[in-house]
Amino acid sequence: MARDRTLKDKFFLFIKGLSMGAANKVPGVSGGTVSFVLGFYEEMIYSFRKINYKAFLLLFNGRFKSFYNYVNATFLLLVFGGSMFSYFSVSLALDFLLQKYELYVWSAFFGMILGSIYYISKDFNDWRTKNVVSMIIGIGLGVAISFMSPAKENDNLWFVFACGIIGVSGMTLPGLSGSFILILMGNYVLLLVDSVTMLFKTLTEVFTGDFSFMNNEERMRYLKIIATFTGGSAFGLVITSHILGYVLKRWHQIVTAVIIGFITGSLGIVWPWKKEVYKIVDGQQLFDANGNKVIENFERYFPDFSNAETWFALLFVGVGAGIILLIEKYGERPKEYIDE
Repeated sequence: MARDRTLKDKFFLFIKGLSMGAANKVPGVSGGTVSFVLGFYEEMIYSFRKINYKAFLLLFNGRFKSFYNYVNATFLLLVFGGSMFSYFSVSLALDFLLQKYELYVWSAFFGMILGSIYYISKDFNDWRTKNVVSMIIGIGLGVAISFMSPAKENDNLWFVFACGIIGVSGMTLPGLSGSFILILMGNYVLLLVDSVTMLFKTLTEVFTGDFSFMNNEERMRYLKIIATFTGGSAFGLVITSHILGYVLKRWHQIVTAVIIGFITGSLGIVWPWKKEVYKIVDGQQLFDANGNKVIENFERYFPDFSNAETWFALLFVGVGAGIILLIEKYGERPKEYIDE
Protein backbone atom coordinates (compact mmCIF):
# COMPACT_ATOMS: atom_id res chain seq x y z
CA MET A 1 0.00 0.00 0.00
CA ALA A 2 1.14 3.56 -0.73
CA ARG A 3 1.97 5.58 2.34
CA ASP A 4 0.44 8.91 3.36
CA ARG A 5 3.08 11.61 3.09
CA THR A 6 3.44 14.96 4.79
CA LEU A 7 4.45 18.07 2.86
CA LYS A 8 7.93 17.71 4.37
CA ASP A 9 8.17 14.11 3.09
CA LYS A 10 7.15 15.24 -0.40
CA PHE A 11 9.69 18.07 -0.39
CA PHE A 12 12.54 15.74 0.60
CA LEU A 13 11.46 13.16 -1.99
CA PHE A 14 11.69 15.82 -4.70
CA ILE A 15 15.14 16.88 -3.43
CA LYS A 16 16.25 13.23 -3.42
CA GLY A 17 14.99 12.97 -7.00
CA LEU A 18 17.10 16.00 -7.90
CA SER A 19 20.14 14.28 -6.39
CA MET A 20 19.49 11.03 -8.23
CA GLY A 21 18.93 12.79 -11.56
CA ALA A 22 22.15 14.77 -11.25
CA ALA A 23 24.07 11.63 -10.28
CA ASN A 24 22.68 9.68 -13.24
CA LYS A 25 24.09 12.23 -15.67
CA VAL A 26 27.64 12.16 -14.30
CA PRO A 27 29.83 9.33 -15.65
CA GLY A 28 31.02 7.17 -12.76
CA VAL A 29 28.32 8.20 -10.29
CA SER A 30 25.36 5.87 -9.78
CA GLY A 31 21.86 7.17 -9.23
CA GLY A 32 21.10 3.79 -7.68
CA THR A 33 23.74 4.43 -5.03
CA VAL A 34 22.11 7.78 -4.25
CA SER A 35 18.69 6.15 -3.90
CA PHE A 36 20.17 3.40 -1.72
CA VAL A 37 21.91 5.83 0.63
CA LEU A 38 19.00 8.28 0.78
CA GLY A 39 16.70 5.44 1.75
CA PHE A 40 14.22 5.15 -1.11
CA TYR A 41 15.85 2.41 -3.20
CA GLU A 42 13.60 -0.45 -2.11
CA GLU A 43 10.45 1.67 -2.35
CA MET A 44 11.50 2.63 -5.87
CA ILE A 45 11.91 -1.02 -6.84
CA TYR A 46 8.59 -1.84 -5.16
CA SER A 47 6.82 0.95 -7.08
CA PHE A 48 8.18 -0.14 -10.46
CA ARG A 49 7.06 -3.70 -9.74
CA LYS A 50 3.53 -2.38 -9.40
CA ILE A 51 3.56 -1.33 -13.07
CA ASN A 52 2.11 -4.67 -14.14
CA TYR A 53 -0.92 -6.34 -15.69
CA LYS A 54 -3.18 -5.45 -12.75
CA ALA A 55 -2.17 -1.78 -12.99
CA PHE A 56 -3.08 -1.63 -16.68
CA LEU A 57 -6.44 -3.29 -15.96
CA LEU A 58 -7.21 -0.60 -13.39
CA LEU A 59 -6.21 2.08 -15.90
CA PHE A 60 -8.21 0.67 -18.82
CA ASN A 61 -11.29 0.21 -16.59
CA GLY A 62 -11.21 3.87 -15.66
CA ARG A 63 -10.33 3.28 -12.01
CA PHE A 64 -7.79 6.09 -12.02
CA LYS A 65 -7.64 6.67 -8.28
CA SER A 66 -7.09 2.97 -7.62
CA PHE A 67 -4.41 2.94 -10.32
CA TYR A 68 -2.74 6.01 -8.79
CA ASN A 69 -2.60 4.43 -5.33
CA TYR A 70 -1.66 0.97 -6.60
CA VAL A 71 1.47 2.12 -8.45
CA ASN A 72 2.49 4.49 -5.60
CA ALA A 73 2.25 7.36 -8.10
CA THR A 74 2.90 10.16 -5.58
CA PHE A 75 6.33 8.69 -4.91
CA LEU A 76 7.13 8.14 -8.60
CA LEU A 77 5.99 11.61 -9.66
CA LEU A 78 8.01 13.36 -6.94
CA VAL A 79 11.21 11.36 -7.42
CA PHE A 80 11.20 11.35 -11.21
CA GLY A 81 9.87 14.88 -11.40
CA GLY A 82 12.94 15.87 -9.40
CA SER A 83 15.17 13.74 -11.62
CA MET A 84 13.85 15.32 -14.83
CA PHE A 85 14.04 18.83 -13.38
CA SER A 86 17.66 18.26 -12.43
CA TYR A 87 18.57 17.60 -16.08
CA PHE A 88 17.80 21.23 -16.88
CA SER A 89 18.92 22.79 -13.60
CA VAL A 90 21.14 20.98 -11.07
CA SER A 91 22.96 18.95 -13.70
CA LEU A 92 23.73 22.12 -15.71
CA ALA A 93 25.37 23.60 -12.60
CA LEU A 94 27.19 20.31 -12.14
CA ASP A 95 28.47 20.47 -15.71
CA PHE A 96 29.80 23.98 -15.00
CA LEU A 97 31.54 22.86 -11.80
CA LEU A 98 33.08 19.89 -13.60
CA GLN A 99 34.53 22.24 -16.19
CA LYS A 100 35.90 24.77 -13.66
CA TYR A 101 36.74 22.63 -10.60
CA GLU A 102 36.95 19.13 -11.99
CA LEU A 103 39.42 17.69 -9.44
CA TYR A 104 37.45 18.95 -6.45
CA VAL A 105 34.10 17.74 -7.83
CA TRP A 106 35.46 14.25 -8.48
CA SER A 107 37.08 14.28 -5.04
CA ALA A 108 33.72 15.05 -3.45
CA PHE A 109 32.11 12.26 -5.48
CA PHE A 110 34.88 9.86 -4.40
CA GLY A 111 34.25 10.78 -0.77
CA MET A 112 30.52 10.29 -1.22
CA ILE A 113 31.08 6.81 -2.66
CA LEU A 114 33.36 5.97 0.29
CA GLY A 115 30.67 7.22 2.64
CA SER A 116 28.10 5.17 0.74
CA ILE A 117 30.16 2.00 1.16
CA TYR A 118 30.35 2.64 4.91
CA TYR A 119 26.62 3.40 5.09
CA ILE A 120 25.55 0.28 3.22
CA SER A 121 28.01 -2.08 4.93
CA LYS A 122 27.81 -0.87 8.55
CA ASP A 123 24.77 -3.03 9.31
CA PHE A 124 25.91 -5.95 7.19
CA ASN A 125 26.92 -8.70 9.63
CA ASP A 126 26.34 -11.85 7.60
CA TRP A 127 29.83 -12.96 6.60
CA ARG A 128 29.03 -16.48 5.49
CA THR A 129 31.12 -17.87 2.65
CA LYS A 130 28.45 -17.34 -0.02
CA ASN A 131 28.15 -13.67 0.90
CA VAL A 132 31.92 -13.13 0.94
CA VAL A 133 32.19 -14.79 -2.50
CA SER A 134 29.32 -12.61 -3.76
CA MET A 135 31.13 -9.51 -2.52
CA ILE A 136 34.35 -10.55 -4.28
CA ILE A 137 32.41 -11.14 -7.50
CA GLY A 138 30.89 -7.66 -7.15
CA ILE A 139 34.35 -6.12 -6.66
CA GLY A 140 35.66 -7.96 -9.72
CA LEU A 141 32.78 -6.77 -11.91
CA GLY A 142 33.22 -3.18 -10.71
CA VAL A 143 36.96 -3.18 -11.41
CA ALA A 144 36.46 -4.80 -14.82
CA ILE A 145 33.90 -2.22 -15.92
CA SER A 146 36.09 0.62 -14.59
CA PHE A 147 38.86 -0.20 -17.05
CA MET A 148 36.87 -1.14 -20.16
CA SER A 149 37.47 0.86 -23.35
CA PRO A 150 34.53 2.68 -25.00
CA ALA A 151 32.93 1.57 -28.26
CA LYS A 152 32.13 3.82 -31.23
CA GLU A 153 28.95 5.90 -31.47
CA ASN A 154 25.97 4.08 -32.99
CA ASP A 155 22.65 5.79 -33.77
CA ASN A 156 20.79 2.68 -34.94
CA LEU A 157 17.41 2.91 -33.18
CA TRP A 158 17.45 -0.72 -32.02
CA PHE A 159 20.86 -0.15 -30.46
CA VAL A 160 19.62 3.12 -28.94
CA PHE A 161 16.67 1.22 -27.43
CA ALA A 162 19.15 -1.31 -25.96
CA CYS A 163 21.20 1.62 -24.59
CA GLY A 164 18.07 2.79 -22.80
CA ILE A 165 17.52 -0.61 -21.21
CA ILE A 166 21.15 -1.00 -20.14
CA GLY A 167 21.85 2.66 -19.34
CA VAL A 168 18.92 2.92 -16.94
CA SER A 169 20.55 0.20 -14.84
CA GLY A 170 22.42 2.99 -13.03
CA MET A 171 19.08 3.94 -11.50
CA THR A 172 18.21 0.43 -10.32
CA LEU A 173 21.64 -1.07 -9.59
CA PRO A 174 23.64 0.77 -6.89
CA GLY A 175 27.28 1.17 -7.91
CA LEU A 176 26.64 0.84 -11.65
CA SER A 177 26.83 4.20 -13.40
CA GLY A 178 24.38 4.31 -16.29
CA SER A 179 26.23 7.28 -17.81
CA PHE A 180 29.54 5.41 -17.67
CA ILE A 181 27.88 2.38 -19.31
CA LEU A 182 26.70 4.67 -22.12
CA ILE A 183 30.30 5.89 -22.55
CA LEU A 184 31.40 2.27 -22.89
CA MET A 185 28.64 1.69 -25.46
CA GLY A 186 29.83 4.79 -27.34
CA ASN A 187 26.57 6.74 -27.06
CA TYR A 188 26.96 9.01 -24.00
CA VAL A 189 27.41 12.21 -26.03
CA LEU A 190 24.68 11.26 -28.52
CA LEU A 191 22.06 10.38 -25.88
CA LEU A 192 22.80 12.53 -22.83
CA VAL A 193 24.35 15.61 -24.41
CA ASP A 194 23.39 16.18 -28.07
CA SER A 195 19.88 14.67 -27.96
CA VAL A 196 18.99 16.32 -24.63
CA THR A 197 20.21 19.66 -25.99
CA MET A 198 18.05 19.25 -29.11
CA LEU A 199 15.05 18.22 -27.01
CA PHE A 200 15.41 21.28 -24.78
CA LYS A 201 15.71 23.53 -27.85
CA THR A 202 12.62 21.91 -29.40
CA LEU A 203 10.53 22.30 -26.25
CA THR A 204 11.53 25.96 -26.05
CA GLU A 205 10.37 26.48 -29.63
CA VAL A 206 7.10 24.63 -29.05
CA PHE A 207 6.26 26.85 -26.06
CA THR A 208 6.74 29.91 -28.30
CA GLY A 209 4.50 28.42 -31.01
CA ASP A 210 7.36 27.65 -33.40
CA PHE A 211 6.93 24.23 -35.08
CA SER A 212 9.47 24.72 -37.85
CA PHE A 213 11.60 21.93 -36.34
CA MET A 214 9.22 19.43 -37.98
CA ASN A 215 10.83 20.27 -41.34
CA ASN A 216 14.34 19.96 -39.95
CA GLU A 217 15.67 16.50 -40.80
CA GLU A 218 18.54 16.60 -38.30
CA ARG A 219 16.26 17.77 -35.47
CA MET A 220 13.72 15.03 -36.18
CA ARG A 221 16.57 12.49 -36.16
CA TYR A 222 17.58 13.58 -32.65
CA LEU A 223 13.95 13.55 -31.46
CA LYS A 224 13.53 9.99 -32.74
CA ILE A 225 16.72 9.02 -30.94
CA ILE A 226 15.69 10.57 -27.59
CA ALA A 227 12.18 9.08 -27.89
CA THR A 228 13.62 5.62 -28.58
CA PHE A 229 16.11 5.97 -25.73
CA THR A 230 13.31 7.07 -23.36
CA GLY A 231 11.19 4.09 -24.41
CA GLY A 232 14.08 1.72 -23.80
CA SER A 233 14.73 3.30 -20.42
CA ALA A 234 11.08 2.95 -19.35
CA PHE A 235 11.03 -0.67 -20.51
CA GLY A 236 14.31 -1.35 -18.73
CA LEU A 237 13.11 0.22 -15.49
CA VAL A 238 10.04 -2.00 -15.32
CA ILE A 239 11.85 -5.21 -16.33
CA THR A 240 14.92 -4.77 -14.11
CA SER A 241 12.79 -3.70 -11.13
CA HIS A 242 10.74 -6.90 -11.38
CA ILE A 243 13.93 -8.96 -11.51
CA LEU A 244 15.54 -7.04 -8.65
CA GLY A 245 12.36 -7.19 -6.57
CA TYR A 246 12.38 -10.96 -6.96
CA VAL A 247 16.04 -11.42 -6.02
CA LEU A 248 15.89 -8.88 -3.18
CA LYS A 249 13.04 -10.80 -1.61
CA ARG A 250 14.75 -14.19 -1.86
CA TRP A 251 18.46 -13.41 -1.62
CA HIS A 252 18.57 -10.07 0.16
CA GLN A 253 21.93 -10.60 1.91
CA ILE A 254 23.63 -11.93 -1.22
CA VAL A 255 22.35 -8.98 -3.27
CA THR A 256 23.53 -6.54 -0.59
CA ALA A 257 26.97 -8.21 -0.59
CA VAL A 258 27.21 -7.92 -4.39
CA ILE A 259 26.17 -4.24 -4.19
CA ILE A 260 28.81 -3.48 -1.55
CA GLY A 261 31.46 -5.23 -3.64
CA PHE A 262 30.34 -3.60 -6.87
CA ILE A 263 30.39 -0.08 -5.43
CA THR A 264 33.84 -0.76 -3.96
CA GLY A 265 35.15 -2.09 -7.27
CA SER A 266 33.75 0.86 -9.21
CA LEU A 267 35.74 3.40 -7.15
CA GLY A 268 38.21 3.44 -10.04
CA ILE A 269 35.58 5.17 -12.19
CA VAL A 270 35.38 8.16 -9.83
CA TRP A 271 39.09 8.25 -8.93
CA PRO A 272 39.74 12.03 -8.81
CA TRP A 273 43.29 12.02 -10.17
CA LYS A 274 42.84 11.22 -13.83
CA LYS A 275 43.40 12.83 -17.21
CA GLU A 276 40.98 12.70 -20.11
CA VAL A 277 42.04 10.92 -23.27
CA TYR A 278 40.15 12.71 -26.04
CA LYS A 279 38.69 11.06 -29.10
CA ILE A 280 40.56 11.55 -32.37
CA VAL A 281 38.97 10.60 -35.71
CA ASP A 282 41.13 10.63 -38.86
CA GLY A 283 43.68 12.76 -37.06
CA GLN A 284 41.09 15.38 -36.07
CA GLN A 285 39.83 16.25 -32.59
CA LEU A 286 36.16 15.24 -32.20
CA PHE A 287 33.73 17.75 -30.64
CA ASP A 288 30.12 17.31 -29.48
CA ALA A 289 27.18 19.58 -30.39
CA ASN A 290 28.12 21.99 -27.59
CA GLY A 291 31.70 22.42 -28.79
CA ASN A 292 33.19 20.23 -26.04
CA LYS A 293 35.93 17.70 -26.71
CA VAL A 294 34.63 14.13 -26.75
CA ILE A 295 36.26 12.01 -24.04
CA GLU A 296 37.31 8.53 -25.14
CA ASN A 297 38.84 7.25 -21.90
CA PHE A 298 40.65 8.25 -18.69
CA GLU A 299 44.30 7.92 -17.68
CA ARG A 300 44.59 7.54 -13.89
CA TYR A 301 47.60 8.56 -11.79
CA PHE A 302 48.58 8.90 -8.13
CA PRO A 303 48.43 12.39 -6.59
CA ASP A 304 51.46 14.50 -5.78
CA PHE A 305 51.31 15.13 -2.02
CA SER A 306 53.76 18.03 -2.31
CA ASN A 307 51.06 19.93 -4.21
CA ALA A 308 48.58 22.05 -2.20
CA GLU A 309 45.88 21.18 -4.74
CA THR A 310 46.10 17.55 -3.66
CA TRP A 311 45.41 18.44 -0.05
CA PHE A 312 42.43 20.56 -1.04
CA ALA A 313 41.17 17.60 -3.06
CA LEU A 314 41.56 15.34 0.00
CA LEU A 315 39.57 17.92 1.97
CA PHE A 316 36.75 17.57 -0.56
CA VAL A 317 36.96 13.77 -0.23
CA GLY A 318 36.27 14.31 3.47
CA VAL A 319 33.45 16.75 2.65
CA GLY A 320 31.85 14.20 0.32
CA ALA A 321 32.00 11.46 2.95
CA GLY A 322 30.68 13.90 5.55
CA ILE A 323 27.66 14.73 3.38
CA ILE A 324 26.68 11.06 3.31
CA LEU A 325 27.05 10.78 7.09
CA LEU A 326 24.95 13.92 7.58
CA ILE A 327 22.09 12.67 5.41
CA GLU A 328 22.21 9.22 6.98
CA LYS A 329 19.35 10.16 9.29
CA TYR A 330 17.12 10.43 6.21
CA GLY A 331 18.25 7.03 5.01
CA GLU A 332 16.06 4.64 7.02
CA ARG A 333 14.82 2.14 4.49
CA PRO A 334 11.08 1.38 4.68
CA LYS A 335 10.99 -2.26 5.81
CA GLU A 336 7.42 -2.74 4.62
CA TYR A 337 8.64 -2.74 1.01
CA ILE A 338 11.26 -5.46 1.42
CA ASP A 339 8.83 -8.32 1.87
CA GLU A 340 6.30 -7.23 -0.73
